[in-house]
Amino acid sequence: MLYYALVFMVIAIVAGLFGFGGIAGASAGIAQILFFVFLALLVLSLIAGLFRRV
Repeated sequence: MLYYALVFMVIAIVAGLFGFGGIAGASAGIAQILFFVFLALLVLSLIAGLFRRV
């Protein structure tokens, strides 16, 4: 999932360089959403791992 966030961020940077503001904004938004979903799943995984050890 983090891979896709990075891919969308690269697309946003390239689109921004070529002047496609709408595509750059949309790609950056998608990358941001995927990154926060990744962080939430990471935190849940770490908490589940702590409870599994106990």
